[in-house]
Amino acid sequence: MAFSLRTWPSRLLTRPWLLAFVPINASTAGFGVVLPLLILIPLHGSWADVALAATLFNSAVILSSFAWGHLSDRYHQRRLFLVINYAGYAFLYLFLVHVGSLTDLYAIYAVIGALSPAGASASNLLILEKFPESERANAFASFQAMSMIGSVIGLLIGYFWTLANDTLLTLLYVLGALALVSAAAIWYGISEARRALTTSHVARHPESFASRLRAAAANHMIVPFFPRRPRLGDHPFRRFRAWARAELRHELPLLLLATFLFNLSANLYNISYTPYLYSAGLGASAIFLVNLGNNSAQMGVYPLSGGLAIRFGSDRLVHWATYVRSVGYLATAALPLLVLARSGEFSANLIIYAILGGAIAVYTVASSLMLFRGLAGRDAGSILGVNSALGGIAAVLGAGLSGVLSVYGSYRLVFLVAGGVLLVSLPLWTAASVAYSRRHLAHETPVISEPSPAPAPSRSVDPGSAAAKTP
Repeated sequence: MAFSLRTWPSRLLTRPWLLAFVPINASTAGFGVVLPLLILIPLHGSWADVALAATLFNSAVILSSFAWGHLSDRYHQRRLFLVINYAGYAFLYLFLVHVGSLTDLYAIYAVIGALSPAGASASNLLILEKFPESERANAFASFQAMSMIGSVIGLLIGYFWTLANDTLLTLLYVLGALALVSAAAIWYGISEARRALTTSHVARHPESFASRLRAAAANHMIVPFFPRRPRLGDHPFRRFRAWARAELRHELPLLLLATFLFNLSANLYNISYTPYLYSAGLGASAIFLVNLGNNSAQMGVYPLSGGLAIRFGSDRLVHWATYVRSVGYLATAALPLLVLARSGEFSANLIIYAILGGAIAVYTVASSLMLFRGLAGRDAGSILGVNSALGGIAAVLGAGLSGVLSVYGSYRLVFLVAGGVLLVSLPLWTAASVAYSRRHLAHETPVISEPSPAPAPSRSVDPGSAAAKTP
């Protein structure tokens, strides 16, 4: 069975209230760049400090996501959860203005991570509940469009603000105000839906499924959040091995492992990228501009990804996107050897990071379709719970490995390792495609049985024959 994914609606905005998500995405996109720069410049931290902050953030996200998912199912108050999330961001940003040490920053950033899943669950459920089945594809496409537009606006604000003032702390006031605007718009401009769904419904729709495979605003970390936690209970590793053996001929284990490697490499690269740009001599405004190129490329390529998946196939697109990302990582590692002038460093990073942004847009759609088709007839909640756990592990490992390499290695080594991990995942994507093709053909091939012997011809009785005559 083939699945299509609507990545761009016939109208850009299906409902005016979706505009409420533009300011919050502008706020979080700007904060994703401000946070590492805040560690590096005013607090005089290091690359290792950025990695430690990311580790604490990811750990808080993982631990709190289960709680927020449970609360979302128990209390059907989508607006309240969104307001708590966005207003919480605003006040925490204001606290960061007065932060005086790295320890205080770690604590506040961990609380921001703990708040993040509240909005992720509530926003998806709000759209599922507010739109009928026939309009959900356009609704989620509009939601993604508002997210991308907001991200570009936030990075533009950060660029012009730092270009004019070269101050990061006052920019946090602007980002906090944007988050409060979204909180107010949602509270006063959106009503609760009459029907109440649970987080398990998110996994049943390819559009909502793809929207969950999102880049976290802070540090552009790829963390897939899914509704249900994996079933742990007694002997979880033993049961996981039994499940893996039972699913050996299925493509799902291969997809989960390939996705894990992709997320690991993405976290390792993105967490180290801003400190690398700063070490290369780029100012805050230039770093904002490099990130703007990445988000603009995503916004330009994402609407085309659905059509590309239909035309070329999601399997082929995943290979292309993964290969392009790995080449981009390796090219970043080679830049210090090839570029001597600071202007050349800026231009090269702007181009490379924009290409990586386009690749992640294609990868998100294509990998979502590959994983979604493998869930047919399966317990989607449990499988996505495993995927969520693996995504969380990849996020923490990526941040931790970045911190270790910051002490014992170099930026070049980080980017080489990230590129190598992606190249290792390519055979897994190929094997998953082959496994799916074999399983798909096996279900479609008709079973040919031995032909039954032809029935003996019935004797036709000639009325004129002797047998036809009655005595």
